[in-house]
Amino acid sequence: MAIDPVCKMQVDEKKNAGTSEYNGKTYYFCAPGCKRKFDAEPEKYLKG
Repeated sequence: MAIDPVCKMQVDEKKNAGTSEYNGKTYYFCAPGCKRKFDAEPEKYLKG
């Protein structure tokens, strides 16, 4: 299971709502809205 970097939900890598590549890493999302937010400002969500 992966963690959605936007909402912190667990996401099954095989049943996700989308993925994004950033700095050589794949991120998985629970919903299209989370992917859009991440794609617009990835650093905001990776600073944890």
